Amino acid sequence: MDTHLEKLWWALSRVDDHAATVRAWGGKLAGVLGAGGRLLACGNGGSAAEAQHLTAELVGRFRADRPPYSAIALHADTSSLTAIANDFGAEEMYARQVRAHGRPGDVLVCLSTSGGSGNVLAAARAAQERGVIAWAMTGPAPNPLAALCDEVVAVPAEEVCTVQEVHLAMIHLLCDAVEEAL
Repeated sequence: MDTHLEKLWWALSRVDDHAATVRAWGGKLAGVLGAGGRLLACGNGGSAAEAQHLTAELVGRFRADRPPYSAIALHADTSSLTAIANDFGAEEMYARQVRAHGRPGDVLVCLSTSGGSGNVLAAARAAQERGVIAWAMTGPAPNPLAALCDEVVAVPAEEVCTVQEVHLAMIHLLCDAVEEAL
């Protein structure tokens, strides 16, 4: 078997216990979205792409035709993002948007392979300030993001690409759980 696939299989076998957590998140998120709340998602680089993938599945369609849900990838509004980074610094680019869009009871999903990205940490702190539920998908724990968020799925893999691939599987599991709950 290819070494990359071996590492992926190994990592997937280590997150079985997280499947129940992600399914529970799906039930909670279904309640939030069904009541008119929203999901905010953030990450950098590949994790930003995963955040956008998550929000696209919820605004669009994952498996079944259904009403669209309010889900925002915080990196996708480039005008706001660049203005915030220019005026307040890159560390505030997600936090300021959490303060603008997040309402008590909404959900923020923070994706970070390192668990140490300053702008994602600032977003998690802003979520705490606003009463927004914060969930993290990270690489190996312990890490600063896992400590800040309400709940975490920490993937115990050394390679960033493996962590991101497991995050994508967890994102699809989350979307599946949301649709099952609604």
